[in-house]
Amino acid sequence: MMEKLAPNGTRLGDAAIFLPVGDTAFAIEFGTRIDPLLNAMVHRAAAVLAAEAPEGLTETVPTFRSLLVHYDPRLTSAEALQQRIEALDLGTVEVTTPTRIWHLPVLYGGEAGPDLEAVATELGLGADEVVALHADTVYRVYVQGFLPGFAYLGDLPERLDLPRLATPRVRVPAGSVAIAQRMTGVYPVESPGGWRLLGNTPLRFFNPAHTPPTLLSPGDGVRFVPVEASEHARVKAVVAQGNYVPECETRP
Repeated sequence: MMEKLAPNGTRLGDAAIFLPVGDTAFAIEFGTRIDPLLNAMVHRAAAVLAAEAPEGLTETVPTFRSLLVHYDPRLTSAEALQQRIEALDLGTVEVTTPTRIWHLPVLYGGEAGPDLEAVATELGLGADEVVALHADTVYRVYVQGFLPGFAYLGDLPERLDLPRLATPRVRVPAGSVAIAQRMTGVYPVESPGGWRLLGNTPLRFFNPAHTPPTLLSPGDGVRFVPVEASEHARVKAVVAQGNYVPECETRP
C-alpha cells in the first residue's frame, strides 16, 4: 500500500510552518497529530536537509510531526537558514508498508509483564486476548527518543488503548514491553517509566559499538512474537554471548 502526500515540486515552505525554538534552533511543523503521513514528511524533510547540508545547519531531530533544526548562529541566522530551507523541494512523500519487519520474542505476563492481568481486567478481556491483540499487529517505528534505542511503535489496536499509569514506576527492567494510549515500545535499559508492562524481550536495542547503534530505524516494522519462558531464557543467553541475530522479515 502506498499513499502520496505531496506531488513532486512541493516546496518545504508550502508544506510546513516554522516555529522559533530558542536562539539556535527552530521547528519545522507539518501538522498537529500523530499520523504516518505526517511522520513520513518529517523523515523526508530530514533526508532532504541531510543531502542539501545548508550552511550553518548542525543537526536535525525528527519527532512524530515536526523536525527540530539546530544551527550555528556564527555561520547563519534563523531567517537566512529558514529562507534557504523553505525553498527546498520536498519531493514526493510516500507512506509505504514497512519492508523490514523485526520479529521480537516476548514472554508475556507474570513477572515479565506485571500489568497484563490488570490491563485485561480493565479492558474486559482475557489476558490471552490482550496478548493476541498486541502480537497480531505489525507496528511502525515512528521515531526514537526518551532513551537510547527506545522506539515509539504504533498504532496500538484501539481495544488496547489505555492511559499511562497514574503513578509511574521508579524502576522498569530493561526489555520490558509496554503500552500507553495508541503506542507500544520496549524499554531498552532499566529506567523509570509510566507505561503498562505486558511482557519482556531479551533483545538489545542499543549498542554504541554498532553502526547504526540502534536495532530499529524509523520506518521499520515490528511484530511481537509470544514465546515460553524456556525460549526467552535461551534467547537471553545467546544475546548475552553477543551471538543472537533477531529474525527480520523483508517484504518487497
